Amino acid sequence: FSCEWAQAYFRFREPYSDLAYALEAEKGGTRAILMAVQAHIIKYLLFVRNTEDTHLERLCRTGRREQGEALAAALADTLWAAGGGGRATICLLAPALHLTPSGDYKPDNFTERIQLFEFSEKAAAQEFIFDHISCFKGEGSHGVILFLYSLLFSRTLER
Repeated sequence: FSCEWAQAYFRFREPYSDLAYALEAEKGGTRAILMAVQAHIIKYLLFVRNTEDTHLERLCRTGRREQGEALAAALADTLWAAGGGGRATICLLAPALHLTPSGDYKPDNFTERIQLFEFSEKAAAQEFIFDHISCFKGEGSHGVILFLYSLLFSRTLER
């Protein structure tokens, strides 16, 4: 992965601002993934989240916790759809290596640490993501790459 990809994570604008619902997206390859997730975030904030605010107020009155909930819902929705509606696989980084490099494989100190978590219920996957939301939206977390790996494993390499 390029430096741009390695530094990419899901970063929201300032909570309770006019753009509190929006992800910050740099120019480049990760932007397409961020915008796809952004659509699910807006859907969640407008139509799923339970609040008394009108539609536009719902977006601006988004706090840090709601940002995390919206991101968890968006990621879970996307992974669930990729898994055909019956499964989702979530990738997180473990502190220790899970794969010993050999042969033609070039180690990157990232892929070797991926740990897979499989879910057969969408709600459980969403709760797990929310519990580990810093793995996707923390600076230095490689959150976009983790989500991309999660998409691949949810969809399965065969499909």
